[in-house]
Amino acid sequence: MTTENLVPLPLASLPNAKFMWAHPARCIALGFGAGLSRIAPGTVGTAWAWLTFLLLQAHMTDGLWALLIGASLLIGWWACTVTAKHMDVADPGCIVWDEIVAFWLVLWLVSPTGFWGQLIAFALFRYFDAAKPGPVAWADKSFKGFGARGGFGIMFDDLVAAFCTVFVIALWRVI
Repeated sequence: MTTENLVPLPLASLPNAKFMWAHPARCIALGFGAGLSRIAPGTVGTAWAWLTFLLLQAHMTDGLWALLIGASLLIGWWACTVTAKHMDVADPGCIVWDEIVAFWLVLWLVSPTGFWGQLIAFALFRYFDAAKPGPVAWADKSFKGFGARGGFGIMFDDLVAAFCTVFVIALWRVI
């Protein structure tokens, strides 16, 4: 079982704003700064996704959400691939674009729902993403490395975590 870094990491081992702003792929992959958090960057990225979802929600149709999420997946694949290569780390914890897009997908699919439904979705998604039970662990191990395969892997395990989250919420709604 793997978990997010909950203990502050030394500043020398983390990218900084200068690193992030030096390349557009890094800005995207690091969630425009959310991934620079020293504590729980994946959780911060997921919270950023929730906030931006709430800000965009009133202006979006299902078609626009599908377009945004689809384009974000493709752009994120590129951005995660490039940023991982620049950092020389196959799946750096500071890359949070995978959490952002996957959680947008969760919120879009469980909508309409209020604050408590979104909070449950947040907690479930964070559980599946951090603890990596069953299929999420398989997805996390299946596409390790650098290049396009590794960039896809960074995005893929979060999409599986999103699927697991939506599946649990769908079961809950049926029961």
